[in-house]
Amino acid sequence: MKCPYCNSPDTKVTDSRDTDDGTSIRRRRQCLACGRRFTTYETVEETQLRVIKKDGSRELFDRTKIRNGIIRACEKRNITSAQIEEVVNRIEKKIRNGLEPEVSTETIGRLVMDELKDLDQVAYVRFASVYREFKDIGSFMSELEALMNSHKGKDTPLSGRKDSHEH
Repeated sequence: MKCPYCNSPDTKVTDSRDTDDGTSIRRRRQCLACGRRFTTYETVEETQLRVIKKDGSRELFDRTKIRNGIIRACEKRNITSAQIEEVVNRIEKKIRNGLEPEVSTETIGRLVMDELKDLDQVAYVRFASVYREFKDIGSFMSELEALMNSHKGKDTPLSGRKDSHEH
């Protein structure tokens, strides 16, 4: 770190502590050439994640769009806001951990579908019907059959099975 007074590159850190809000580190430094002290702040630099849309255009990542899509798919289902927020957090974490500066809407859609498949099958089908843009009833039925086959034997809203503990 260059000294702001004499431009010497030789400085040392004399004290480090977190800021009150915990978003950065305050460092007190001393120039080894002129002896003057100064303060620097270290913060995390978040990358600007961009989304590649189907038409090839790009826009900044907005987790609100993911949340809104999930909320629409989960409408009138027994799913809490906290559950939806957890799903959105997991999806965003996976995207950011991918370390790529850009992500396609197709990738985001697959991540949402993977999460919804485990959360609620009806919400999954609702989201899939928009995301996959089914051209006809046959392609929609194929998706339903695949979902039902992947959940055979499980007590799910699509299987029509009742809890076997009832006597």
